[in-house]
Amino acid sequence: MKLLATFDLQLTGTVRLYGLRLLETPDGRRIVYAAQAGSRRTATFDPQLAERITKMTSIIYDGATTANDLSQSAA
Repeated sequence: MKLLATFDLQLTGTVRLYGLRLLETPDGRRIVYAAQAGSRRTATFDPQLAERITKMTSIIYDGATTANDLSQSAA
């Protein structure tokens, strides 16, 4: 899997997660994993929440990479 981004996320006013990873699988899907402590993940997500986090993170990631793409010349 390819690491696209590492990020922090505040889920609620009282819950923050640090070191989440946005990964791209060999078939192009994107998934989010929580940080690890040794060989164990520090958190897991309900499938619906995982999908929402992945979608939100992908939108932000795609917007950031597009905004910073220096391979395109100015019009």
